[in-house]
Amino acid sequence: MTDDRTESARRYLHAAAAAAGLSPVGAEIIRLAENDLWRLPGGTVVRISRAGQDTAAAREVAVTRWLARHAFPAVRPLPIAQPLLADGRPATYWQELPPHRPGTAADLAPLLRRLHHLPVPSELPLGRADPFVRLDQRLTAARTLAPADRDFLLARLDDLRGAYAELPPGRPDSVIHGDAWGGNCAVTRDGQVTLLDFERTSLGCPEWDLTSTAIALDTTGTLTTEAYDAFCTAYGDDVRQWPGYPVLRSIRELRMITFAVQAADHDPRALEQARYRIACVRGEHGPRPWRWTAAA
Repeated sequence: MTDDRTESARRYLHAAAAAAGLSPVGAEIIRLAENDLWRLPGGTVVRISRAGQDTAAAREVAVTRWLARHAFPAVRPLPIAQPLLADGRPATYWQELPPHRPGTAADLAPLLRRLHHLPVPSELPLGRADPFVRLDQRLTAARTLAPADRDFLLARLDDLRGAYAELPPGRPDSVIHGDAWGGNCAVTRDGQVTLLDFERTSLGCPEWDLTSTAIALDTTGTLTTEAYDAFCTAYGDDVRQWPGYPVLRSIRELRMITFAVQAADHDPRALEQARYRIACVRGEHGPRPWRWTAAA
């Protein structure tokens, strides 16, 4: 992470803290990536989204308040009117969790099963799931992307949009998390498991949530067969048996590529991983799993 990136993020933090009447003194970075996450003394986490994500930020707050009414184990927003604007970027404010570790696939599965079985809320403007959100913007805005790679990825995006529109029938639509992976659940020292990050929560096919874990086995090779089997047992289904899975897997892979490309504009260390991921889907590194590593 460059000093310029950190300094820019800190300026937005000061604006976000001022908007909510909080002090930024002593703030600690949790993560600077797609969203900036900061820990403030006193048990508050500030999440600063990218400009233009006001609707998504407002939906995330509304969703977590709805989940609280269902006693669902999710992160809780502070009881203030939010999101607020921090120099044009939406900021949200959350209760800090107790000390915790990232969840495993087996930790995540029961939460997804429970989420997918909640009644669809009529009072929330969830909207339909859009697995392609911001992909074209990431590709056209990327400064480090070679023109040939950009053309290839934009063409792949068009192909996958067409394939997604023709998906075969699957499980009934439900509320889905939208970005379901182990890092978006937390396990406290007393074993309580909490779901985080509802920016992409919407109505859609539950298979989209399940694919995130499946590609950890199939694509990145970061999950063992035994751990994946435990996930399927805890959830009650194996998405890889569904005929539409290869399409969702390819869309997830494209999202991971565009994330790496976006990160490469700010962090030169991500550039090598971005290029490797593109080469993989071009067929230059053999069959999956491709052993992708973190890009940011």
